[in-house]
Amino acid sequence: MLIIGRPALVISEFQRGIVDPAVSRLPALAEQAESRGVGARIGALAEAFRAAGLPVVHAIIEHRPDLVGLRANSALSAMAIKRRTMIAGSVDVEVPEPVTPREGDLVSSRATGLTAFYGTDLDAMLRLTDTRVVVVAGVSTNVAIPGLALEAVNRGYHVVLPEDATAGASAETHRFMLDNFLAMVTRITTVDDVVAELKAGAGVWDASA
Repeated sequence: MLIIGRPALVISEFQRGIVDPAVSRLPALAEQAESRGVGARIGALAEAFRAAGLPVVHAIIEHRPDLVGLRANSALSAMAIKRRTMIAGSVDVEVPEPVTPREGDLVSSRATGLTAFYGTDLDAMLRLTDTRVVVVAGVSTNVAIPGLALEAVNRGYHVVLPEDATAGASAETHRFMLDNFLAMVTRITTVDDVVAELKAGAGVWDASA
């Protein structure tokens, strides 16, 4: 059966405090994002979505300055508390070019938790734009993207992953997560294939291809 749906692009955590080698506290992930050219590919993908009149959503982290809502119950949360990373208003939370939000883009911000749907308006944004297919780009394939993909599936969305617009902490962990988890819950593809489908489909997509 063909599954037809309207797609939206959700860009996960592409922020300077994570992907900019000059300021990131996750240098291995920042190096992978840079060496894989993820920023340029996300930029091209976002432009294709905008040209098709489809939603572009930036799912970002913005911890409160008083750290309310953070608990040191994971290694990532403990690091954020200890080092005061990804604080709202700091350089960490900025989205660098060529991914910087443009006029008409949507921004979904979270102050707590580890995944894009937790405690945010992301689900409401997607439903109110009639989204059926979530195309996920950004970082990381270690934690944030698998969490986003699984929670999207749980909410009834179909998930497409252009893997060359994503990165993990290493080439090995990226490939492991693709093969052993993400392939089970997403359709793995490439940026070029997504752009071609957008141009051919005028916003109505076969998510099962």
